[in-house]
Amino acid sequence: MPPKRALEIRPGDLNSRKWHMSLTEDAFISFLSHGGDAAKAVFGEGSLFSPFLFGKFFDPADAFPLWDFDSDALLSGLRNAKKTSVNWAETDSEYALRAELPGGKKCEVEINGDKVKVIEISGQWRALPASGQRDWRAGWWWEHGFVRRLELPDDANWKKAEAYFYDDGFLEIKIPKNISAECSTHHLLESDTE
Repeated sequence: MPPKRALEIRPGDLNSRKWHMSLTEDAFISFLSHGGDAAKAVFGEGSLFSPFLFGKFFDPADAFPLWDFDSDALLSGLRNAKKTSVNWAETDSEYALRAELPGGKKCEVEINGDKVKVIEISGQWRALPASGQRDWRAGWWWEHGFVRRLELPDDANWKKAEAYFYDDGFLEIKIPKNISAECSTHHLLESDTE
């Protein structure tokens, strides 16, 4: 496996104005037709950041309950055509997401916790104009950056999540599950009898 580097997972700001501008299907289609090759690489078919990744238009700034769906079923058409490298899974101990970042772009990973558990993957694909010192995420964010916001399952231990970027351009996020009292008691009972 290629070398990897850990990404810092920062707590999100629930009071931020970022992502308040909704991306509509018409705006996206217009933008993509004029955005050039770089925009198509970031938002194109099969990308984690494509609004059409899940088969119909879905604003990537709206939180999506990814782990409620089977990746093989939801992405089968794209996988058969070899048009996506996005994958997610659930095991007994964790939730995992692996996706190619378009063009090996840098990204940030933030998690909003407590009442609203959302993991947010974002980054810039195009620099702001020299005169634009505003936060690119507060306006028409898709003109300068990308985002995918995902709802975390109730049993996800978001405080212990880990994110890695691999030299081959892949992002991997692992979120351990909370161990319930019943499971830990069962595990303790098993280890006592050994």
